[in-house]
Amino acid sequence: MRYMELGGSGIKVSKMGLGTWAIGGGPAWGGDIDERQCIDTIVEAVNDGINMIDTAPGYNFGNSERIVGKALREVDRDKVVVVTKCGVIWGGEGGVYEGKGSVWNKVGDRQLYKLLTPDSIRREVEKSLERLGTDHIDLYMTHWPSVAPFETPIAETVGELNRLKKEGKIRAIGAANVSIDQIREYVENGELDLVQGKYNVLSRDIEKDLLPMCEKYKITMQAYSPLEQGLLTGAIPRDFVPGPGDARANKPLWQPDIRPRVHDMLDGFKPIADKYNCSIAALNLAWIMNQGETVNLLTGATSPEQVKQNVVAADVVLSEEDIRKMNEMAGAVYA
Repeated sequence: MRYMELGGSGIKVSKMGLGTWAIGGGPAWGGDIDERQCIDTIVEAVNDGINMIDTAPGYNFGNSERIVGKALREVDRDKVVVVTKCGVIWGGEGGVYEGKGSVWNKVGDRQLYKLLTPDSIRREVEKSLERLGTDHIDLYMTHWPSVAPFETPIAETVGELNRLKKEGKIRAIGAANVSIDQIREYVENGELDLVQGKYNVLSRDIEKDLLPMCEKYKITMQAYSPLEQGLLTGAIPRDFVPGPGDARANKPLWQPDIRPRVHDMLDGFKPIADKYNCSIAALNLAWIMNQGETVNLLTGATSPEQVKQNVVAADVVLSEEDIRKMNEMAGAVYA
């Protein structure tokens, strides 16, 4: 496993992290996964050198955090960089919604809201620490920017994050799903160590502005959805159709007019994968890991076997010629 510094924090993180959205289960994923299997998946990742474990309260209403917390009791906590988030709240058990928040997404019959006020963030961090069973969060991120009618100035949000950092409740600060202008505001008001952005061989919008900005300010850019929620693994049958309520059902690349071209691209990738003695999934992960020193990778896995398949990508160094070939085949998907 390769390692890198997390922004300017001094924290060493694996070049590849483990995302636990799917591990949280729930309606967005068609139900829950066996808890023991989920814990074993996280433990396997840590044993294989992946020290960065990413979760969020919004992943099935705290269930992902609870599972991560149980896994932390089976590994050396000091060797794990725990990442969780704030800014997506809900009411009821485990939630912090108190009549404020901009209506956002609905999962099952439960409503989610966006809110990043200082008092809401403080309530959230305490809930997350409780679910995770730890006394600190290594990287605390805003999950989504706040929006009207409950829009909070970034300076106020960052102010509270800085206070939490001084108190030792968090060690580093990150932001997901933010614009270039919003990143500038974060940097102006405090240290920003990591930004998440969707990035894979078929989703490359961040190369224009986000990647150069991260290089300029020494911010780690962590790529999420590197395999398009499974589509780029090469293991999804051509005739598979996401069911109602499936988190993938409305994603552009999963639509019936695009997916056949994605499968054709993956067929074209097979000779390159064979050359490096890796799977199609590992090849797509390696493509991201070969995009620069500031790029980190967030992978998803729901079994120890999937983790073992993914970590292979950390040792795959692609030639410029093979990267060019992959880029050309990816371009044909949108042609």
